[in-house]
Amino acid sequence: MSVVFACVDADTLGGVQQVTHTLAQGLAERGHEVHVIGLHRAAAPFRYVERPRYHHHVVSRRTLAEPGHVLARRRADRRLKELLRRIRPGYAVMTSPSVVARMSRLLPSAFRPIGQYHGSYDHASACWHLGSIKKHYPALDQAVFLSEDDAWRFAEHALLPNARALPNPLPVWPEEVSALQAPRVLGVGRLEGVKRFDRLISAFARSDVPRPWELHLIGDGAERERLRAHAAGEGVGDRVVFRGLLPAACLAREYLDASIVCLTSEHEGLPIVLLESAAHGVPSVAFDVSGGVRQAGSVLVPPGDVDAFAAELARLAASAAERRRLGADARARAEAFRLDHVLDRWESMFAHIDR
Repeated sequence: MSVVFACVDADTLGGVQQVTHTLAQGLAERGHEVHVIGLHRAAAPFRYVERPRYHHHVVSRRTLAEPGHVLARRRADRRLKELLRRIRPGYAVMTSPSVVARMSRLLPSAFRPIGQYHGSYDHASACWHLGSIKKHYPALDQAVFLSEDDAWRFAEHALLPNARALPNPLPVWPEEVSALQAPRVLGVGRLEGVKRFDRLISAFARSDVPRPWELHLIGDGAERERLRAHAAGEGVGDRVVFRGLLPAACLAREYLDASIVCLTSEHEGLPIVLLESAAHGVPSVAFDVSGGVRQAGSVLVPPGDVDAFAAELARLAASAAERRRLGADARARAEAFRLDHVLDRWESMFAHIDR
């Protein structure tokens, strides 16, 4: 049996894409025939796996942002159907409501359809996602969510009889942990509005964490210059360091050089940054926006409460002992997200579907 993962765009920098390539490589290394399909070309492709053991396909040469037309969509659908016909029967993992809505009707009958959702129930209910999930996911063999809390809420409130929790995996398990001595707060992610790094900068400024503490932001995006101006306006322009986009292989060093990791997104499912920081023994402060964040975060504050965030940031910066306690607890909890454990759960789900 083969395993197909399909994304709207499989190669842009993002959590969905990182998880997809991690799972694809892990399952391929276990002997499965694995295919990753991007329905659209990435405008700026990011390489997640240096030596992939899975097959990779891009259906449309257009990026998601480029205008399309009905004929182009039909041609792309024909290419997708032809591609699927050439792949051995197996499981088709569709990674978002958009992919499920488009692709499930094109699947050959030999494929067992599985729909993922990488967000939280709260985020889905605040936008069009919940309606699409209610419409399309009940007919699938399995609907997969990132936490037990979210799976339960979708089952109860969206009336999904096929809901199941499967967490995001850690790509690797580090043997080395941070000493938690460097005066550095770390934020990792796309510099886009939904990540709300402006709130993190404001919290860092209001925390009155003394020099030589700095806030390092790793990532790039459309908000970079606005965030730089915001840092200057908050009086911390010389202490907020914009590091840009780094290769995935370099991130381990960044966690080892950090003492606190922060997450201020408007919404998240199960953020990889919290799992990776926890695995490196680094405590985190995060807005309590989902069951996944509650699984992985060290210190949670009410969503959007910048003053509460600043207070917790100051508390951790002032106490190396508290950082060590929370970091050790985070690493112990992160064991459940090691890749082999998560792959075992995927294979268990495949066996359950076959029964």
